[in-house]
Order: sequence, then structure tokens, then C-alpha cells
Amino acid sequence: MSKREFIARYGLIINKLRRGPVSFDELDFFLQNQSSVDGYNYSISQRTFQRDIKDIEHIHKIFIKYDHANKVYYIANEEDDKLGQRMLEAFDLFNAFNTPERISQHIHFESRRPQGTDNLHGILHGIKNGFEVAFTYTKYWDDKVSERTVQPYALKEFKNRWYLVCNDLKDNRIKTFGLDRLTDLEITRKGFEIPTSFDVGEHFKYCFGIISPNAQKPEEVVLSFTVFQGKYIKSLPLHHTQQVLIDNEEELRIKLKVFITEDFVMEIISHGERVKVLEPKSFANEIRSIHEAAAERYL
Repeated sequence: MSKREFIARYGLIINKLRRGPVSFDELDFFLQNQSSVDGYNYSISQRTFQRDIKDIEHIHKIFIKYDHANKVYYIANEEDDKLGQRMLEAFDLFNAFNTPERISQHIHFESRRPQGTDNLHGILHGIKNGFEVAFTYTKYWDDKVSERTVQPYALKEFKNRWYLVCNDLKDNRIKTFGLDRLTDLEITRKGFEIPTSFDVGEHFKYCFGIISPNAQKPEEVVLSFTVFQGKYIKSLPLHHTQQVLIDNEEELRIKLKVFITEDFVMEIISHGERVKVLEPKSFANEIRSIHEAAAERYL
């Protein structure tokens, strides 16, 4: 069997199990039918299937388990649902792109700079083994280059970018650094321990984005969206604390509990006239001033 057939079979097994638990006989029947469609031989024995399970776990980090009570196989990525979902999404992309036909004319990729994912593995090694890391960092706004040595705590994703959450030894403060602006990564042999009091989820619990808390406690923010924009906000909430206060033919009014960081300010501005800040008044005044300054640029 060719490597292409192995890869295709793994994809068929994963996609079949994603639809729900199945017995081995049901799975084998499905693979036999697909064999006649694709012109390959996907049929497997129980022994081969057990080997496929191990390969799928090793390659794609997708865990297939057996339910002895119901005698069915199922995907069980309970360890981390978010991680499991991203693994499945990554597999979908890999499976879609893994074709001998020319596909560039059918796929339009977003033009963007690299995300710095080449440093993910090295940084994760530093986090898991408690090693300080050093790198060169270039800021967005002034192109200033600096040398940093940090204690890496976690990796965080925000708007398709990856960030390193760490203790910057320059001033012993928790900071975030974009991986796409990070070069010359070095994993040092100087060890450290992540404080037991630090939890990346708790640290960013009331933050929008990747900027660390800028106040002692978060604020309650009330926003009024137009009906049309409200549909988008309901389908893709701004924050996990989002609560719907009013949802009628005139507006969608929501309440959030967040730190008003630069990330959050920029998000509200991006919605333009489709949103109005109701509370707190100080934040409403800040957004109004920003829009007034923008309008003056057109005079």
C-alpha cells in the first residue's frame, strides 16, 4: 500500500468517527465502499486498525478509544477540547491540501507575514522543561530592536497570531511578545520554575486580547449594537463574559466584564457607527473623542 493510501485511509477513519461512534464492522464496510469510489484498497483487519489508531494518535494527536459497553469506537480528545478541536481543524486542512492535483487556482490565501510558528516547538520545550529563553524582538510601532531574556510561561493565540506569555527579566513583569516579531531564539540552560500562583487562564480571564490587565479590577461595559451587527456579535461573542440585556428590532444590548485595554479599545473602534458605548461613561467619552479626532482629519 502506498503512503498516499495510508494518509487517505487515516482521513477517512477520522472523518467517519467525527460523525459519531461506529463499530469496527461499520467502519470496515464504510472503507470498502470508499475503496470502490477512490480506486484504492482501504479495507483493514482489526490488527491493522489498532496500528492505525496508534499512528493517528502519534501523527495527528487525535485519540480514538473503544467503548466496551456499546462495542463502538469514538474520538476522545477530552484532555483539552480546544486542543483537540484545533488538531481536527489542522487535519482537515492537511487532508484538503494533500492532493496531487494543482490546487493553487482554487484556493485564495490571505496575504500576511509569517506567524512565527517556526519558534513554537522551541518555546514549548523551554516552557515544559523550565528553561529561560533569549531572543531578539522588534516592536511594531518603532522598529526598535531589543535583546530579551525571559522565563516562558505559556503560549496564547489571538486573532490568528501567536504570543509568548512570559516574565521579562528586564523588569520582572508579565508581558506578551508576538512570535512573528521574534527572531534568533535561543533556549538557555538556566532553569526556572513557573510560579504556582500563575494561571494563564486566570491572568487573561477579563482581558480582551493579549495585553495584560491594566487596572486592579475589570469594569462592567455596556454596549448597544445595531440589529444587523448584533447578529454577528451573537454568533461570535466579543468575550466569554458577554450577557445579552436587550435583543429586539431596535438593538442588541450586551454587558461585558473586562479590562479596558488598548486591544479592547481598538476592537470597539473597528465596529464604527454600528456600536455605541453606554457604560462606563468614561469609556464612552474616550471612544467619542477618538471618533471626533478621526472626523477632523477629513475636514
